[in-house]
Amino acid sequence: MTKALVSEFKQALLMLDRLAAKRISAEGRQRLSPPEFVEKVVIPALEEVGEGWEDGSVALSQVYMSGRICEGIVDALLPPGDPDRKEKPKMAVAVFEDHHMLGKRIVYSMLRASGFELLDYGRVETEGLIQRVKADGVRVLLLSTLMFPSALRIKEVRDRLNGDVKIVVGGAPFRFDDQLWQEIGADAMGKTASEAVNIITQITGEKS
Repeated sequence: MTKALVSEFKQALLMLDRLAAKRISAEGRQRLSPPEFVEKVVIPALEEVGEGWEDGSVALSQVYMSGRICEGIVDALLPPGDPDRKEKPKMAVAVFEDHHMLGKRIVYSMLRASGFELLDYGRVETEGLIQRVKADGVRVLLLSTLMFPSALRIKEVRDRLNGDVKIVVGGAPFRFDDQLWQEIGADAMGKTASEAVNIITQITGEKS
């Protein structure tokens, strides 16, 4: 029965039908608690949407809007401050020395739709990023970058944070060179937004 609910919810997302997604959410909550609905329906549906983008059957715009729709639904189910939201360890996401925000926005929406709370730093450079991470007590930092030189400079961020922060990277340079994330000392690399959710789930599990 849950499998059918996931399939129906996924179709509503692909059709960008916000009203249908809300209706399915309301119906699902007759059988599942809010945390169960997020875990057993929202996250699997989003993962399938992400897989569709990887195999070329789903457009990037559908991935983006699916994340936004689910973000709104999860905010209604688990408002910020709800004890069922995952607020620890403290996390932040940013675009590092780049102006292309779409990838970061998708990752942010996907994580929030999966029940995680995180700060959105927007576009950052080294000095400002390090100051904000330290001031906010961030323990997990997700960084997206487009250019290879910027990707290399993440190593400086890592070194100046003294290895106290888990760093997850993504973006074109890391897809072109699948060893680059290790060379700069990152803790993990995600090629897609759905991979980011899995990585953060593993990291927060390790740190809980």
